[in-house]
Amino acid sequence: MTTAQFKALLRRQGKTIRQWAEENDFPPEAVYRTLNGVEKGNFGRAHEILVRAGIKQSELLAA
Repeated sequence: MTTAQFKALLRRQGKTIRQWAEENDFPPEAVYRTLNGVEKGNFGRAHEILVRAGIKQSELLAA
């Protein structure tokens, strides 16, 4: 899934990025920065956001 597809999924569900962030215990600003490509998501919190959103596969699953 791409970030655009994830955003479209949230729209179909009637959910905002802020709501999703709070439901998944992430700071909304970090989610916005990650989904907009400011933070790349190679490691750390940004990586976890992308994994939880289904945009990136976890390294644990890839190994």
